[in-house]
Amino acid sequence: MLIRDLLAAGTPSISFEFFPPKTEEAAAQLERTIEELAPLRPTFVSVTYGAGGSTREKTIDIVSRIKRVSGIESMAHLTCVGATREELEAILHRLVDAGVENILALRGDPPKGQATFTAVEGGFRYADELVGLIRRVLPTGVSVGGAAYPEKHVECSTAAADIENLKRKVDAGVDFLITQLVLDNRHYWDFRDRAEAAGIKVPIIPGIMPISNPASAQRFGASLPASLAAGLARHDGNPHAQTRLGIAHATSQCIDLMVGGAPGLHFFTLNRSSATRDIFAALKLIGLIETGGVESGKPTA
Repeated sequence: MLIRDLLAAGTPSISFEFFPPKTEEAAAQLERTIEELAPLRPTFVSVTYGAGGSTREKTIDIVSRIKRVSGIESMAHLTCVGATREELEAILHRLVDAGVENILALRGDPPKGQATFTAVEGGFRYADELVGLIRRVLPTGVSVGGAAYPEKHVECSTAAADIENLKRKVDAGVDFLITQLVLDNRHYWDFRDRAEAAGIKVPIIPGIMPISNPASAQRFGASLPASLAAGLARHDGNPHAQTRLGIAHATSQCIDLMVGGAPGLHFFTLNRSSATRDIFAALKLIGLIETGGVESGKPTA
C-alpha cells in the first residue's frame, strides 16, 4: 500500500528504520529485531541505502522480504550517490519488479573519504532531481518520501535557503517528509511552522532515537538539549544509566509530539529493538497507543 494513502487516513503513523547488515552476525541481529518489532504493527518500515549503492541489492531484498513475509508496508531508500540517470532508472524498475511501492528519495552523503558531494557525470546533484526522475519514470503506483532538516542541512547557508530547497523537492513530487533526528521538539515545531508558511503542505514526520552520549547527537547532526546534556554528563561512566536517560527523554518527546499533532513518529532503530519497545510500552501505558499501533482517535493539544 502507498504510504501517502496510509498517512491520509489521519491516524498518526509509527515507522521504523533499518539498515542493511554487512556481516552474518549483523544479519541475524536484524532478523531478531524485525521479529521483535513486527508485533507492534508499525505503519511502515524503511531500509537505508549504502554510500555509492554499496548495499543496493540488500536494500531491495530486505524491503521486499519484509513486506512479503510480515505483511508490513516497506520503503526503500534511494540516493543519487555514484549513479547516472540511466542507472537510477534501472534501479527504479528493479524496485518495482520486486514489489516495492514506496521510495525515500535522497541526494545522499558524500562517499567515505570525500568532504563534499560531487555528482558523477550524467548523475544528479540534488534530491529534487531524483524525485522528478521517479515521477517521470513511475508516474503512478509509487509513493515518494523526502528528507527534511529542522536545524537545516549542514551544507546549506541559511535556514531560509534550506526551506526554499525543501519546497523545490516537494514541488517535484514528494508525498511526505521524514526529518533528521530531533532531540529538541522546539526545533521540530518551529520548522513545521516555517515549512507551512512557505506552502509546504505534506506531512512532516519527526525522526526519533534515544541518545546515550553526546557524540551520537553530533554524528546525527542534532543539537543536544542542555538538560539532556547535563544528565548524560552526570551519569558519565554509567552506560546503563545514560541509556535509560536517553529512552526517558525520547519517550517525553514522543508524548509531546503526539499530543501536539505530529503526523507520526519515525524511529531510527540502529537495528535494535529494546529502546523502541520500551518507548512503545510507556506510550501504551498512558493510552496514546495500543499494542498494535496508534489509537484511532488522534490526540489533540
